[in-house]
Amino acid sequence: MSLYQNPFIPEDDRNSLWEMLVKRDIKAFVSQDWSMVQQDFIEEGFVGIDGRHLGNPDSWRLNFPTLSVYKQLWLEQAKDFAMTEWTTNPEIALYEATTLRDIEVMGNTALLHKKFDGEIVKKSGETIQLNWQTLYTCRKINGSWKIAGFTGYLPHPMGTTSSEKPAKQQPKNTSQHVTAGPYSPVLQINPGQIIVISGQAAIDKSGAIIGETIEEQTELTLENCKAQLESGGASMNDAFKVNVYLQDLDDWPRFNEVYKKYFKDPLPVRTAVQAGLLGTLMVEVEIWAVKK
Repeated sequence: MSLYQNPFIPEDDRNSLWEMLVKRDIKAFVSQDWSMVQQDFIEEGFVGIDGRHLGNPDSWRLNFPTLSVYKQLWLEQAKDFAMTEWTTNPEIALYEATTLRDIEVMGNTALLHKKFDGEIVKKSGETIQLNWQTLYTCRKINGSWKIAGFTGYLPHPMGTTSSEKPAKQQPKNTSQHVTAGPYSPVLQINPGQIIVISGQAAIDKSGAIIGETIEEQTELTLENCKAQLESGGASMNDAFKVNVYLQDLDDWPRFNEVYKKYFKDPLPVRTAVQAGLLGTLMVEVEIWAVKK
């Protein structure tokens, strides 16, 4: 019996699409042979969106603006996969983890939902979870189906159910003194993935300190925090703990006027202290965030 069992009859367009994106794709990847799939792509206008295994579309990136960029990553991943020693036949493991049954065909255009759900074990004992999915758009050209682009490396399953608790929430009946600033007294964290960034300051890419007022430095510092969190797939609204270091606590009210513009309820819990900072820095901020 053949390893690959195509669920669609030969007369169905979905049969050819399945052969291309399951059988041929896996065989080429395991063999590190791009030539096996090169003709399956439409190079002109090809676009690949990288979901980065994150459920929030705001975190997705245009990491494959051309086919050549995607080809380079594909070859690197195939090489790493081939160099790894597995406890089972890797081709069989990939096939058993792959599902491609949801295919929508409208004329010469198709949308395919390809899912991976399984695992493969290295000889070292490490288990690699295969849990992601990809949406492919394909077009039929001169009788042959080809890949026009994709949105891939999406988590599988996507999202969370409505019954799940928020990543962070303020417990009922919490209170704080009337002089409290823009922060929560306590937060309850529903564990997901914790993102922690090192202390950020008003420093540009070249290492120069930017800003001559506490307002300028606070804004630049928080923009740096925002960028670092986004690189990990989180946002300022995912922050649950903030530590603030001020050169002069007299700047506290002016700092808060800028700070409160960057966060929404429930506000992160926060600690602030006066500290000696490098050079002409007036403020440094570190953040802990949680994402699902």
